[in-house]
Amino acid sequence: MAAKFGFRSTAEQVTEGVDASGLTAIVTGGTSGIGVETVRVLALRGARVFILGRNLGAATQVQEDISKSVPHAKVEVLEADISSLASVKKCANEFLARDVPLHILVNNAGVMGCPFALSKDGIELQFATNHVGHFLLTNLLLEKMKETARESGIEGRIINVSSLGHRLFEPKESIGFQSMNSEADYSPWKAYGKSKLANIVHANELSRRLREEGANVTANSLHPGSINTNLLRHYPQLSRLLGIANYVGNFIGLKTVSQGAASQCYLALNPSVKGVSGKYFSDCNECKPSKYATDHDLGKSLWDYSIRLTASA
Repeated sequence: MAAKFGFRSTAEQVTEGVDASGLTAIVTGGTSGIGVETVRVLALRGARVFILGRNLGAATQVQEDISKSVPHAKVEVLEADISSLASVKKCANEFLARDVPLHILVNNAGVMGCPFALSKDGIELQFATNHVGHFLLTNLLLEKMKETARESGIEGRIINVSSLGHRLFEPKESIGFQSMNSEADYSPWKAYGKSKLANIVHANELSRRLREEGANVTANSLHPGSINTNLLRHYPQLSRLLGIANYVGNFIGLKTVSQGAASQCYLALNPSVKGVSGKYFSDCNECKPSKYATDHDLGKSLWDYSIRLTASA
């Protein structure tokens, strides 16, 4: 019987006994918070892991730190600003030029509740970073993942990191996922909620398309839990309060970074979710997202809209 995991399970616990040697993974946002822990644990289990980060210095430091704690670690670094379509395309091309397999893609990078700003491509920054960049990256690497799965017989896994914040945005039929490109229309938390809802809808629609073509690749999404990471850099007072609260986290529902990384490591490596696709997880268990997250028409419209946004790349 598969082990039962929950709120306090750590990334190491949910991957215990898994041999990931021979697997190659990409983790976006692997330079801080749960991204670092995800890279470390995947490497600990034997996977070759590529960190995608916009700050090469920070990524290299993580690579060095993990190599010290995990002597057998195979960690490499690629530069990518996920909010920039050109940067994402350049990074994907650099990875593909290495001609290595790809079994696991963890779309982890994100920003939260930031002041109004547009990306280099004129897209509202949270939507650009949390969804559009990952949509493009996934599409650019998808054929490689399908090819790897066919040749190796090993299931490919795509994981989108969402959050409970997806419930903050309820799309109206008239606007769907149209980007909030005007400061007058901007709400930081609605913009965040929209991007996080898009993470789930994207995974579900991708899963549907992969099933239709019979590809041996799954796509799922998750809520990592409430963790005090640098996602809160735009709210220093709240971050300080949560820092204090970490001491009593067991009583108020905060997770450690290792606990926060558990669900994505579970979806990346645990054999008990083999064949599971198009689902939303929290605490390493399948759960129910908002009604919009499973709306098939919304999934199709988001896909078409994302294709238009990324066409320039």
